[in-house]
Amino acid sequence: MSHRIIGSSRPRVDGVAKVTGAARYTDDLVLPRMLHGRILRSPHAHARIVSIDLGAARAIPGVHAAIVGEDLPVAYGILPWTEDEYPLAIGRALYVGDGVAAVAAVDERTAIAACEAIRVDYEPLPAVLTPEDALAHPELKVHESNKDGNVSKKVDLAFGDVEENLARADVVVEGEFHFESTTHAAIEPHCAIADFDARGRLTVWSTTQVPHYLHRALAKVLGLPEDRIRVVQPTIGGAFGGKSEPFDLEFCAAKLAMIAGRPVKIRYTREEVFYAHRGRHPMKMRFRTGATRDGKLLAVDSKILIDGGAHSSFGLVTTYYSGQLLGAPYELPAYRFRSTRVFTNKPACGPKRGHGSVQPRFAIECQLDEIASQLGVDPIELRRRNAIGPDATTINGQRIGSNGILRCLEEVERASGWKEKHRKLPRGRGVGIAASTYISGTAYPIYPNDMPQSSVVVKLDRSGQVLVTSGVSEIGQGVETMLAYVAAEELGCELEAIRVITGDTELCPVDLGAYSSRVTFMAGTAAIEAARKLRGMLVEAAAAALECDAAQVELDGGKVYARSQPDRVLSFVEVARLAETRFGTLVTSGGYRTRKVGGDYRGGTIGASPAYSFTAHVAEVSVDELTGLVRVEDIWVAHDCGKALHPINVMGQMEGSAYMGFGEALFESHAFHADGLHRGPSLLDYKLPTTLDVPDLHALIVEANEPGGPYGGKEVGEGPLHPSIPAIANAIFDAVGIRLRALPFSPDRVRAALRGQGGT
Repeated sequence: MSHRIIGSSRPRVDGVAKVTGAARYTDDLVLPRMLHGRILRSPHAHARIVSIDLGAARAIPGVHAAIVGEDLPVAYGILPWTEDEYPLAIGRALYVGDGVAAVAAVDERTAIAACEAIRVDYEPLPAVLTPEDALAHPELKVHESNKDGNVSKKVDLAFGDVEENLARADVVVEGEFHFESTTHAAIEPHCAIADFDARGRLTVWSTTQVPHYLHRALAKVLGLPEDRIRVVQPTIGGAFGGKSEPFDLEFCAAKLAMIAGRPVKIRYTREEVFYAHRGRHPMKMRFRTGATRDGKLLAVDSKILIDGGAHSSFGLVTTYYSGQLLGAPYELPAYRFRSTRVFTNKPACGPKRGHGSVQPRFAIECQLDEIASQLGVDPIELRRRNAIGPDATTINGQRIGSNGILRCLEEVERASGWKEKHRKLPRGRGVGIAASTYISGTAYPIYPNDMPQSSVVVKLDRSGQVLVTSGVSEIGQGVETMLAYVAAEELGCELEAIRVITGDTELCPVDLGAYSSRVTFMAGTAAIEAARKLRGMLVEAAAAALECDAAQVELDGGKVYARSQPDRVLSFVEVARLAETRFGTLVTSGGYRTRKVGGDYRGGTIGASPAYSFTAHVAEVSVDELTGLVRVEDIWVAHDCGKALHPINVMGQMEGSAYMGFGEALFESHAFHADGLHRGPSLLDYKLPTTLDVPDLHALIVEANEPGGPYGGKEVGEGPLHPSIPAIANAIFDAVGIRLRALPFSPDRVRAALRGQGGT
């Protein structure tokens, strides 16, 4: 089916504001009489708070409010089953950087001085700072109420007979892999402004990517009715999962504003962002993978230890994600995963782009390369032989619809010149392959309910302006453009006639937020439904005016006519007025409702999705054996997005994902000293790739139409990250014959591996 707007690459609707500097981020907002807040943080990894004296701080001129944990005594958490956080620590500080008090003052300098004046009497306590220590010392509980020592979540699931299949395998590879924690490194730090007005209504402007969940959490913690709270999401300067749950600054700003009677702004410093990060979980993984001599996979067995930090965050889901997405893109007759997430006295980990499944994908894709090497089979051919097809069901009960994995493999093989390079380049240069799959939205909302996950309202004014409102979170991925595209496509109007409002809980219908690559699939589907309802009203009004059958009416580029009499043309504005005359105010709505998917067992819904994307990468590297320096020269990214609704935007997501994976592979390490202090909480010390480091990225769009997706579309925001890391690892093996199983692939690790090989 041909489309007029869908599939074209027009300028993004938010593009001009961002490139001209007109876009207003949270920290750009200044309210009358606004105060500035600051949070005092613990210097100890674990300590009992004996006392806090706010007297000296409150006595400083210009200080209007000061609070401690007992002023906000209600626990919260993004998942309703694991609410173990308080806005400020009560009784004990659980990690370096844990908030213990907060102040609001006339300016930032005064707020800083007030924090320095607060006197806190700490009693340092023994801390557990590694997952091994957390398991070995259950008596040193991070959470005293936790019944299972320091275990946050344990999952043990098996599908098929793993041991029998491994026993009859002709080749079995086994190894340990370590994925270090990494952080999101969004350009914009977290920021929140709260205003509690004279009518008792609270408005919070926040850098959140989940306004709906923040709205619910504010009501719970502050004890306010939900209808008295408004959450507004201004322009966001990057998120990547790092802003997908409530944070202490939002609660503290709100409480301080309620006490002071004036608006309060709190903005994290860059150091605070590192301590609050909720970044990728460190995982220590042992994998066994078996195959027949002709390269058919028989079984995968994994055991994973996950460092969750001090709070649950999304950890329950993370523990399942560490195994639930292993069932594709390959057909596995049997697999098992045993994952244990533990609490430690470090900042909590949470979701980062590709939540929970990037780490195990690194391990399994490296082992597939080992198997191919031992069998003398081309690694791409090995993946072809095992590829799960379309309209299939994985052994753990996930239904695969459209599937472009074979085309992805074909595209990267062709574009990279794989056949001319693999095992044929001079020593020091190599190519590697990896593939993956990812979800297009979670099947179920974070809290159980039967309401729509996403709703969209479309309103047509008699001027011809179309207003699209949705609670979706625009975090840079282009969802406002997607909504405008849908409305313009369905209504046959010009793109310039569309105005989109998002991320405001008072003006927009509910959407659950930007996470798990759900927005295009779910909000896009809701927008189509709403726009088609409105189109039906326009068509009916036009048919009456044109004296033709409704089936003859065309809406195209702001013009409306009957196919049987194309010379008789009405303008879009004329038809809008005719429709309003006929039906009254033109407002329609659409929604996305979850249907039952996933396996019928505990945890079967986690990783279950209405559609799955597929990706393959080839990386080409050069390795300097003297220095151990790895340079990634090129990454070819083929991604099955179902249908590219906005091709340039899709390519940007593919390249951004590959860049992030490349950064984690070679540079990033969110690590801590033995006393719980971060090793480098700044963008000077936390190494990220710059424009001088980034390889040439080649985005190859593959379209395997997904019947349930909007115009056949599915996710592109997270899936293209997964193969980057193992593709680079496999390319390093091709270049110099070493297997790197711990991240990042730093020069010292490369040199150590080469020495172990007998090299330099």
